[in-house]
Amino acid sequence: MADTDDNTPRRDGIQVSNTGGNVTIGDHNTVTNTVNGSGPARDPLQEELLRAIRRLRADLGGVVPSEQTAALDAELSDAEDEIEGTGRADTGRLTRLRRALADAGAVTGILASGVAVGQAVGALLGG
Repeated sequence: MADTDDNTPRRDGIQVSNTGGNVTIGDHNTVTNTVNGSGPARDPLQEELLRAIRRLRADLGGVVPSEQTAALDAELSDAEDEIEGTGRADTGRLTRLRRALADAGAVTGILASGVAVGQAVGALLGG
């Protein structure tokens, strides 16, 4: 086995260096990547909001689409991603979500899930 100029062992024309993950060479190999840990911690109010967002997004699939429901779904999706990624929806996101709920009020007012999202947002914004 010869060394390359960067001191990486080399065999049969194969060079492996600077790997940031799993590497396998040859036939019939299996690579398993296990990630331990969990996502960011969320407070109970953020968890409640996340559950309500998911219910409302599911319920929106059963209503006649409109410009307002499409905008609401986009805000719901962004809020869901933010909570999943950072553990919380920030004040700006919550304010935009509240506005989208109001704009789609004819639909969200009759859906229990819409009311739940509105209540969760209100609790997080303080009213």
